Amino acid sequence: MKKKFSINILISITVLLLISSCKKDYSDPSRATEDQVFSSPKGLTGVVVGLQRVYTLGRASSLYSGVTLNGLTTNELVVVNTGNQGELEIQTGGTIVTGNNSMLLTFWTSNNKTIYDANLVLTNAANLTDKNYASGLIAYASIFKALSIGNMAMMWEKVPDGVGVNVGFIDRVDGFKKAIQVLDDAMAAVTANAISASFIANVPTGIDIVNTLQALKARYSLFVGNYATALAAANAVDLTKKSFFNFDATNVNPIYEVATSTNNVVQPKDSTLGLLVPLQPDLTDKRVPFYTSINTLASPRYRINGFGATATTQFPVYLPGEMTLIKAECYARQAAPDLNNALTELNKIVTKLRTADPFGVGAELPALLGPLTQAQILDQIYKHRCIELYMSGLKLEDMRRFARPTSERKRNLMPYPTRERDNNPNTPLDPAF
Repeated sequence: MKKKFSINILISITVLLLISSCKKDYSDPSRATEDQVFSSPKGLTGVVVGLQRVYTLGRASSLYSGVTLNGLTTNELVVVNTGNQGELEIQTGGTIVTGNNSMLLTFWTSNNKTIYDANLVLTNAANLTDKNYASGLIAYASIFKALSIGNMAMMWEKVPDGVGVNVGFIDRVDGFKKAIQVLDDAMAAVTANAISASFIANVPTGIDIVNTLQALKARYSLFVGNYATALAAANAVDLTKKSFFNFDATNVNPIYEVATSTNNVVQPKDSTLGLLVPLQPDLTDKRVPFYTSINTLASPRYRINGFGATATTQFPVYLPGEMTLIKAECYARQAAPDLNNALTELNKIVTKLRTADPFGVGAELPALLGPLTQAQILDQIYKHRCIELYMSGLKLEDMRRFARPTSERKRNLMPYPTRERDNNPNTPLDPAF
């Protein structure tokens, strides 16, 4: 990826839309010099605030693109207006999805931009004299870097091994491992020097930094099959706490802005949430009306609710329920499966009251009765991950990990953006499906 990035602290979503490839010059002579930005806490804070802005705001954001790409590929969502060509191609799937797809290019560009800017923060924060402030910068930037690497590893067979000229690629599993290392390094920095209150006061509210580092480590450790590490990390997360992206009237929730408010791009498939019999939600599952609403007067009948309900609705970085389901899966999949504990953790999700969840997500169903076989428990874990984590951007990875039939998804892995291929001879061959 041939890139010469500038220090555009608060890069606008409009600029992202104009990015034509990974061979792009972001320089702007009207802005502060690189030395000015990266040698001061104030300048580096501006960069990490910019990371969150690029990651979360608008149709070009990683948040919107990741949720929508995943939702259309796994049948969580459907295209409402076929004039949305990028989304329609993803919904159609198969060979219709090519490297020219606009959504894939946007997602690729946004994640790579985030990784690049996060690297600049990580490199320069270590030079600050205030180590407590520096640890906050390191941890905050690491969250967005890990998320972005993880996003790419969930969509592509191989991911860039860094940024630069003609960068090489690594296997997607190694991408997850790289994200874990980023998180481990951040946790080491925070352990050595606790994050200062002044740093917390200078970044957007919402993200619980320490819990998020552990939660993402649990997620990606599960994805690479390191169940002991995933279980330990999930156990380290305080499930009474929330960690989320915050929005306001100026910086709007991108799911609401693009889809919910317009009813012109994507909406939920229906009350099955894209699941087939016998994995469909129970009729009394309270998570279905949490994530979807019904409009009886107009088409489509099912509408986005949940974390895309309003312009200012918070969007979780992770859900506490994800951590509980990670514990259940780790118990079920470890070398000597502990099916009793797996069922105990799973039933915490099945029976959870909405009032007991920090985000109000609760099934409120009767407990599952044992004994269950390992296969039966894994089927139930998959079912409840699909419901509990609806529109989280994680379902495609789950479908592969639980060996769901390929007929249940539109693609297994995505083709690489053509503009990346045109500018980087190391770009791998596209997967067949």
